[in-house]
Amino acid sequence: MNTSYNTLLEKESFSKSDLHNLVNAFLLGDISEEQMAKWIEGIYNHGMSIEESANYTQAIINSGIKLDFNDLSQMVVDKHSTGGVGDKVSIILGPLLAAYGCYVPMIVGRSLGHTGGTLDKLESIPGYKSHLEINDFKRNVEDIGISIMGQTDDICPADKKIYALRDKINMIDSYPLICGSIMGKKIAEGINALILDIKTGNGAFMDTVEKANKLGSL
Repeated sequence: MNTSYNTLLEKESFSKSDLHNLVNAFLLGDISEEQMAKWIEGIYNHGMSIEESANYTQAIINSGIKLDFNDLSQMVVDKHSTGGVGDKVSIILGPLLAAYGCYVPMIVGRSLGHTGGTLDKLESIPGYKSHLEINDFKRNVEDIGISIMGQTDDICPADKKIYALRDKINMIDSYPLICGSIMGKKIAEGINALILDIKTGNGAFMDTVEKANKLGSL
C-alpha cells in the first residue's frame, strides 16, 4: 500500500488538481484498490459538490483519448440508459438514429447492478465483436452510421478501472460517480448531443422516482 497518497484520499474537499492526481494515480497503480475503495466509500456517503463532480468528470476524460468527429456534417449523438431489467432501448434506438442520418458512436457498459448492461446483452449474440480498435470503431460510425462496443483502454481507462471497483464493493449508485462515469465516456466519444434515459421502478437501477429525479437534475 502506497501511503504517500493517504492525505489526499482523506481530504473532505477536492480541488481540480487533487482529483486529476487521484484518478491518474489509481490508473497507474500508485493507489491500491483498498485505498481507492475507502475513497469511493467516502464519496458514496458524503457526495461531491457540483464543481468537484465536474472536475472528476474532466479527470476521467483526460485519462484517455477523445474522439473527433468534427468532419461529419450531421449530428453526432449517443444515448445512455441508467439501466433496468430487460432494458434494450439502445439496441433499438441506435440504429433508428443512424437511419435518420445521425452518427452514433456508442460505447456501452456492463454490470449495472442487478440489471446487466447493454454489453452483457450484446455479448449473448454468437460472434458479436464487443471490442474494436478505435480506428475501426470510428470507421464504422463514419461508414455505417453507428457502432456499439464495450469500453476500451483508450477511452476513459480510469473510469473502466474505477467502475469495476465500484461494482466489486457494491457502490455503483453514487450520484457524482455515476455522472462522472456517464458523462466522461460520452464527452470523450466526441458527441454533440446525448439522450439520457433514466429508468425507474422496482426492476430499475434507480428504483424510485425520487432517485431518478435526483440523478436527472445533476
